[in-house]
Amino acid sequence: MHSVVNLTVHGIGPTNRELDPGEDTTWVSVEQFEQVLDAVVGRQDVRITFDDGNASDLEIALPRLLERGLTAEFFVLAGLLGQPGRLEESGVRQLLSAGMRIGSHGWAHRDWRKMDTEQAVQEIVDANRFLGELTGQPVSRVAIPFGSYDRHVLGRLRQAKVTRAYTSDGGRAKPGSWLQPRNSLRHDIDATWANRVMDGTPPLPLRARRIASRTFKRVRG
Repeated sequence: MHSVVNLTVHGIGPTNRELDPGEDTTWVSVEQFEQVLDAVVGRQDVRITFDDGNASDLEIALPRLLERGLTAEFFVLAGLLGQPGRLEESGVRQLLSAGMRIGSHGWAHRDWRKMDTEQAVQEIVDANRFLGELTGQPVSRVAIPFGSYDRHVLGRLRQAKVTRAYTSDGGRAKPGSWLQPRNSLRHDIDATWANRVMDGTPPLPLRARRIASRTFKRVRG
């Protein structure tokens, strides 16, 4: 397998909590979500991930994944579990027992480029440790909130022995790469979106912009 496509889901269906500014743009309908899952079935080159630990991960996503024989990785916010509209600790265990993987999205959905040292420990070290204790297995993979990173963030992740870090950079990824770009589902996707992302060839200018953006993020700071 030369490359993979990583998809990111946030919220699905009716919102049952107050959304952060701009968060509604990554919230999709049940129908949109099902269309993407149907397109993914049988694709070994596609990985499905979830961010934010929304209650819809368990209530809407899980049964539809299982119906199609799909697995996914859920990146949850350790410090927000149990809040209205979020997963409970028991829900995290249910996802795990259903064959899903659990990763960390940090503690409180902060921008990791704007953290002080104490916050960085909580977001990266404490969150991974807490989720490891909750699930009974090591949690060493993270999804970077807001896709916001620089060389300092990447250095902290490596120091914390993070084994894989997912971004929001878009495009395809090398299967074994430590830093993995992802493609986010958005509120305005249509029935052909998944196939375009999985099989389409982005125009050369877009590919060039993505490469330049990733390179810039890795060295800035």
